[in-house]
Amino acid sequence: MMDNKTKVQYYISNSGKNPFSDFLDSLSSSQQSKILKVFVYLETYGLLSVIPHIKKLSGTPFWEIRILGKDNIRVIFVIPLKDLILVLHGFIKKKQKTPLKEIKTAYVRYQDWLNRN
Repeated sequence: MMDNKTKVQYYISNSGKNPFSDFLDSLSSSQQSKILKVFVYLETYGLLSVIPHIKKLSGTPFWEIRILGKDNIRVIFVIPLKDLILVLHGFIKKKQKTPLKEIKTAYVRYQDWLNRN
């Protein structure tokens, strides 16, 4: 059962860029650790373990991790394969609704990932 673990993977562009890692690097260490803690729970215990922190973005294949605190950080991911969580995009949310431009960024990256895998 252990080798059936879910893996959290960051989207890497065709040119080798890792936009989520760059976003992560721009955050404070406490913000980073909150996000990474959710990833560890996802990998160890699966989606159900992080229910309070995630929600499905309706009308999309995407999920959103919500990190609350001084800044509302959002991480958009998709589950393209049973044991894979593909992290597509992260941003600091300023409005009530997730901006369309952020969802579009996730779509473009996901489409690119699909075309290459």
